[in-house]
Formats: sequence, structure tokens, C-alpha cells
Amino acid sequence: MAFAIQNIDHVVVCVSDLERALKFYTEVLGCKEERRVERIGLVQLRAGASMIDLQRVNPGPEDADLENGLRNMDHFAIRIEPFDPPALRSHLQSHGIDPGEVVQRYGAEGDGPSVYIQDPDGNTIELKGPAGG
Repeated sequence: MAFAIQNIDHVVVCVSDLERALKFYTEVLGCKEERRVERIGLVQLRAGASMIDLQRVNPGPEDADLENGLRNMDHFAIRIEPFDPPALRSHLQSHGIDPGEVVQRYGAEGDGPSVYIQDPDGNTIELKGPAGG
């Protein structure tokens, strides 16, 4: 195996009303707002050692699944160790998975390398390396 799972780094939940969702996650669940990315309508909340990201979406006819409650998660991120891009790429390709590009992204530990893949049902999973890595 090219890596071991350390924990769940973050989940990204799609919401139609960002302020309503923010109120629920902060007031009901006790999450703390950590960061906003206004250009994409994203609020990142601290949830213990992990994060819950709220992603604003505007459902239209092409997004009927979200409107009907069938799709409300964009992706989840798994923190892995080690994050060795060549070994990771080789491992994934040996299982018929074409990994995307390794990019620096913000997660529960801060900025670090990550790559997106999809499971057999099309769910997106982010494999996340250590901050600063």
C-alpha cells in the first residue's frame, strides 16, 4: 500500500442558503468559522480537528438532484501519510484510477498537497497530504 489513512480532513456540504446553514453549524453544532473564500461562496468551519466546508450552490434545472435532496455533498477529504506523489500515482493507476493533478489546497491542518479521485459510484474523494508538504 502506498499510504495509510490518518483521519478525515474535511467534508464539503452543498447548501442553497449559506447564512441559514452557517447559523445551524455554528449555533446548533458549535463549529467555529475559520475562513471564507467569497469568490466561490465557501465558508470553512472548524469541527474539532477536522473541518466542515459549506459550499453555496444555486440549484437550477441542471441541478435538480440538489433541489430534491439527492446530492448535498461535493466531496470528502482523507488525510493520508506519506503523501508521495509518484508512489500514489502508481498505486492509483494500478487500480485503474487516473489521478488528477497534485495541487496545494487548504484543509484542517492548513495548506498542503492533495489530489482528487472518484470512487466507482462517482463520489469525489480528496487524498490530502500534510500541511506545508
